[in-house]
Amino acid sequence: MQRVLIADKFEKVGVDGLKDLGCDVIERPDVKAEELPALIAQVNPKILIVRSKKVTEDALKAGSRLSLVIRAGAGIDTIDVAAASRLGIFVSNCPGKNSIAVAELVMGLLMSCDRRIPDQVAELRQGVWNKGEYSKARGLHGRTLGIVGFGQIGREVAKRAQAFGMKVVSWSRQLTIDECRKLGIEYAQTALEVARQSDAVTINVASTPETKHLVNAEFLAAMKPGAYLINTSRGSVVDEEALLAAIASKGIRCGLDVYQNEPGGSKGTFDSALAKSPNVYGTHHVGASTDQAQIAIAHEVIRIVQHFLESGTAYHCVNRLAKSSATHVLSVRHQNRPGVLAHVFRVLNDEKINVEEVENIAYHGAEAASARIHVSGVPSERAIRDIQAGNEHVISVDLTEVGG
Repeated sequence: MQRVLIADKFEKVGVDGLKDLGCDVIERPDVKAEELPALIAQVNPKILIVRSKKVTEDALKAGSRLSLVIRAGAGIDTIDVAAASRLGIFVSNCPGKNSIAVAELVMGLLMSCDRRIPDQVAELRQGVWNKGEYSKARGLHGRTLGIVGFGQIGREVAKRAQAFGMKVVSWSRQLTIDECRKLGIEYAQTALEVARQSDAVTINVASTPETKHLVNAEFLAAMKPGAYLINTSRGSVVDEEALLAAIASKGIRCGLDVYQNEPGGSKGTFDSALAKSPNVYGTHHVGASTDQAQIAIAHEVIRIVQHFLESGTAYHCVNRLAKSSATHVLSVRHQNRPGVLAHVFRVLNDEKINVEEVENIAYHGAEAASARIHVSGVPSERAIRDIQAGNEHVISVDLTEVGG
């Protein structure tokens, strides 16, 4: 029975599904990030499931059996992926499952910027009637919404914006002009071009070194005076000092769900000049937090765990090497008997040749199999002869270059 540690809030349907797979499920949703290493050392799980919990190198090192970390969501910036890679731990996420929830929040924040709904609620709760002030709104119909990052979330936002009667212009690294034509949206060559053309801009990109401070002073200078900026991606994407300056100088209004240095837990204090700004309509990093999204994510987590337990590989793995250093493939057809692959590996070890990947496929009846062994060097002719002649169950040996 494989042990699974759930270190964040997780839907009951997900917990039940993991138990149905035969997993020993340990739930500790309230554990603090700094307490996670000790908990992992105590529980020693095979699989760790988190939502927003920070998973450090110390946490990853704490479990000798830990083999897979699943982020029950899309972003993986709270997990030390580099450390996981060094330790041989798979890291997977659940991309696209929260896209509708995030898109709904984008539209809510956009409406808040335009109609100042939170401000109206606050004044009414204080007993203030201020219809004259709040009768001033531009309206969204006919306005241009710029979408920076056109993944699944961006696509869902575009559908909803078009339903509001908005024009849509987008930039994304993978987006093409032909695709834009099919979707009825405008194509922009750069993110800056989106900023220049739009009455409102929504940021929907992953957090990477390339997207850090994508929304900077230059981007904000390109935006129209009084335009709206929505960010539901990650706080690191926005240069907050530059944004505060643009709010003051250009009257930019913002709908923000994410911030730099936001608290890691579900409760705490948060002293942010940006979040306190009168022109900012903020939420508490809850873009994916709908029942619908969390149930979809829970089912995806179950699917990832099931596949991992059955195959030893992980769906949506974010830290698998895109291209190995293997230069050649050694193909060994053999009778399906114990010791054949051990014999091959012994010969390769004597040659100081590293094995990068191995695939062993059995034929119908399981009497014979074919092993494809990706190696980082060229075995000598002598090694090839030793592999062929050194075990009676080896049928044939071939060596080809990768891609050859």
